Amino acid sequence: MNPGFLSGAARPGSGGSPFDVGLSGLFAELGALVVETPLLQRAEPYLDTAGEDLRRRIFLTRGEGGETLCLRPDFTIPVCLAHIAGAGGLPRRYAYNGPVFRQRSGEAAEFAQAGIESLGESDRPVADAEALAGALAGLKACGLQAAGSVVVGDQALFEAFLTALDLPAGWQRRLVRCFGRDDLLEEALAALTREADIDPLDLDPAVRAALRAGSVDQLADHVASLMEDGGLPPNRGRSPAEIAERLIEKMALANTRLRTAYLERLESFLALDCPLAEAPGRLAELEASSGIEFGEALNFFRARHAALGQAGVDLSAVRYRAAFGRAIDYYTGFVFEVTAAGVAEPVAGGGRYDRLVSYLGAPAPVPAVGFSLWLDRIARAKETGR
Repeated sequence: MNPGFLSGAARPGSGGSPFDVGLSGLFAELGALVVETPLLQRAEPYLDTAGEDLRRRIFLTRGEGGETLCLRPDFTIPVCLAHIAGAGGLPRRYAYNGPVFRQRSGEAAEFAQAGIESLGESDRPVADAEALAGALAGLKACGLQAAGSVVVGDQALFEAFLTALDLPAGWQRRLVRCFGRDDLLEEALAALTREADIDPLDLDPAVRAALRAGSVDQLADHVASLMEDGGLPPNRGRSPAEIAERLIEKMALANTRLRTAYLERLESFLALDCPLAEAPGRLAELEASSGIEFGEALNFFRARHAALGQAGVDLSAVRYRAAFGRAIDYYTGFVFEVTAAGVAEPVAGGGRYDRLVSYLGAPAPVPAVGFSLWLDRIARAKETGR
């Protein structure tokens, strides 16, 4: 399954959509190299990094050697793998345009997606700004002149706030996993203020022993054996290691309580929802009133704010929500989505994923940010607007 690379100006995208010519011109203008990746992908990278929301939507199958494969559910992971396999230099921009496959409520499971992944740009605030500006330019290249709304969030600010609260590392990881999922985050915060709801005496002795030892590996092995005995497939839902980690964290609740004052500060942060132009000032006010310092994360936010203005993004038309995230686990910082009138779901989205490329096998960390366009939704938005 070797990737194919094409010149960014060589030809229109391969998605077969009416937007190919406009997107091909945009890719060339932005200096992006068009990459083609196989429809059939190894499933493990998605199962390991994308999170439950995407895992439960992908189409799985088995290869001749017993390996778990899937129909390509998005392009970010295949593009990163193509970069690693090609041993290309950095920085590099890769563009794509083609079909992807995943279950979507009320929408076709096969649809066209286009976008750009920017790898290795050292000036991360500028790269973030260019990703959002590129997504907006992509919508215009498809003939959608006016976005309905643009919302942005920043997981790095959320993580910085949790660190300043001095929560245990396990709880920080749990809350970060919930970021962008309002219902799950609300449940997790509620759990921090009440007693644990697991009675150790009701557990299997082997599970109880592993919990007392705090051994994720021991507990994961036991969970894996139970799943195998029960005939449960290992490639659906949470992995044994994830189940083990969450059981251990849940049992630690009795010794971890979020003081009321801290909970109020965190809720004040998550409630922040304002025009992006006002966000740096509002965040500074929150920092001063709460006594919680964002540190370098706020300086990065300010630098990106300035870069967005320089990239031509109308900041007054963009909304910042402190609780906004995207339901994919590999994001690490800036995230955004764009909607259009007449379409319920986003027509564009993207964000920063600085840990993904090295996790997939790159020899060194690679800063990365990108955006995707959902071409079927863009077509519906254009039709609705006529």
